[in-house]
Amino acid sequence: MTGKQRREEIIHILSKQEQPYSGTLLAKQLQVSRQVVVQDIALLRAENRQILSTNKGYILLAENETTRVFKVHHTNEQAREEMNLIVDLGGKIDDVFVYHRVYGLLKAPLNIKSRRDVENYLHEIEWGHSSLLMNVTAGYHYHTISAEDQKTLDLIQTELDHAGFLAPLQDYEPVDFWKEH
Repeated sequence: MTGKQRREEIIHILSKQEQPYSGTLLAKQLQVSRQVVVQDIALLRAENRQILSTNKGYILLAENETTRVFKVHHTNEQAREEMNLIVDLGGKIDDVFVYHRVYGLLKAPLNIKSRRDVENYLHEIEWGHSSLLMNVTAGYHYHTISAEDQKTLDLIQTELDHAGFLAPLQDYEPVDFWKEH
């Protein structure tokens, strides 16, 4: 199997998955090393394939999904309300990230698409004796949100604003966060 054929097979496998699919399973299925899979994923992303990495594996975004980054601010106690608002309106929380003046961009994948996912995430934070990433920047953070269309993202933006969660960009924050990588 050529590299191109292998990458096509990766897309084929991921397109059939509703849950994250581990790189180890991909490597085993394709009879290559895990490092080859990582390199193939990087090449696919360079071709503008929307592949998310999570702690449980890779996810291929549907071709019809669109994304938008929102800067938000709230307390720890309001995290559930913010995330439920997003998923209830049809959004998927792909990640959380902060832009720290000293550390730069710090990002974690989430893949939260339901109230059950919200509860599981918050339970893991609580039982892991961990803190939400937003706490390193006094509650300010960002989410990349996926949805079926721009109209859904517009609705999410409006409701986040009405709930008082949207926050303005500061002068020191980059406009295009992804160029920081």
